[in-house]
Amino acid sequence: MSERKGLVLNSFLYSLQTMGYLQKISRVFRSLSAQLLFLTILFVMLAEVLIFVPSVAFFRLNYLDKKIEFAHLASLALLASPDNMVSKELKAELLFRVGARSVVFRSANSAMLMLSEDMPAVVDASFDLSERSSLKLIEDAAAALLVQKNRIIRVTSPIENAPTSSLEIVLDEAPLVAAMLDYAKNIFWLSLAISVVTAVLVFLSLHWLLVRPMGRLSASMIAFRRKPEDPKVNISPSGRMDEIGIAERELEIMQTRLRFALKQKQHLAALGTAVTKISHDLRNILSTSHIVSDGLAQLDDPRVQKVVPRLVASIDRAIDLCTETLKYGKAGERLPQKSRFLLAPLIKEVCDSVALPASKSLQWDIRVSEKFTLCADREQIYRALLNLCRNASEALKDNGKICVAAQSEQGISIIKVMDNGPGIPSMAMEHLFEPFVGSVKNGGTGLGLSIARELVEAHGGDLFVEKTDDKGTIFVIRLPD
Repeated sequence: MSERKGLVLNSFLYSLQTMGYLQKISRVFRSLSAQLLFLTILFVMLAEVLIFVPSVAFFRLNYLDKKIEFAHLASLALLASPDNMVSKELKAELLFRVGARSVVFRSANSAMLMLSEDMPAVVDASFDLSERSSLKLIEDAAAALLVQKNRIIRVTSPIENAPTSSLEIVLDEAPLVAAMLDYAKNIFWLSLAISVVTAVLVFLSLHWLLVRPMGRLSASMIAFRRKPEDPKVNISPSGRMDEIGIAERELEIMQTRLRFALKQKQHLAALGTAVTKISHDLRNILSTSHIVSDGLAQLDDPRVQKVVPRLVASIDRAIDLCTETLKYGKAGERLPQKSRFLLAPLIKEVCDSVALPASKSLQWDIRVSEKFTLCADREQIYRALLNLCRNASEALKDNGKICVAAQSEQGISIIKVMDNGPGIPSMAMEHLFEPFVGSVKNGGTGLGLSIARELVEAHGGDLFVEKTDDKGTIFVIRLPD
């Protein structure tokens, strides 16, 4: 029983191994290389077939032309003999050398039987070699190969340099057909050899120039799909200047950018989790500060009464921002709650909220009409403008100036934040609004401009840089009114 089980197990393993080999062979035959090899052989063979048929037809013509030449030489030998008298043996030898049954010399007014067997032959078909059109020759060659019986044919050809004379020979077609078949076989094997050699050369060339690089591209894509975070799976461009080289370089750029984007997303996800936890605890701390500020509001000191409303408003905004951050960690930034409000008081709040070091002075130029209104989410526009103004103040040196202007054009509200700082470096412009990438200052996160643009785009608007140089920078917010 154990031996039988062993035999069954070995047979099963052998079957699996055979199936594995068959799968490998199947993959080879389905590969681009194998398809290319077979198609090349097929196309070369088709081209050889187009050459094969005319070649056989012209071989038949040359065969008959040589028979006519031999018959002409035999006729000249007979004409050179005294009274055209030769022995029977010599005539038989001449007919054998010519390979014909009879030879007839024809002139304009007469016909002379030069050589002939004792018994006249019954002619099955006649051919005139003066008709040398390609279609006619191919048709006659096909008829000779397709007819099964041994025909006796008559062949007539004009004599060179004697346009009024011709030679006519009667011969068996069997030797001609046998010679044509031998020639066809040689042509077939030669064509097959040429096809195989050409196919192999084309295959090796295309395999080296096309298939192998495509295999590298495919392997790099598969490896990147499996481990996109591993920089070792990046394809190394070969330096080629053709389409394959372009594809290699573009694939490398795409892999690098995708890996960077994945790392950025992971960074954002980790940061979002941390910010959510911090915001939760910060909201509790700010709630305590809010209670303390309410107590301060009960004091009668004029200076306290002047400062406390701004302090309470700032704490309320901080608490709301923490609450929104906690919501963002779960679902996303809330949709704008639009209402119409005056823009000038909002900008004054932004100016008061921009914290400056004691060593830095800043001038504000507010060019907004007291009656200018905006239809938007007041709190979100406040956050967007606060980010823009805070970035501008951090970029300014001593005696810096920030100008905020607003106007309406054809139903579009345009707000401009301008400064006289050193401008944005050209290196930072490409990723200016991307978080963790677009920061201009050292140690910055680049979140301010990213948040500002996100809030503006949520309103259906746009935030962009209109101008930046060594004389200053202009940010523009466009909002549908």
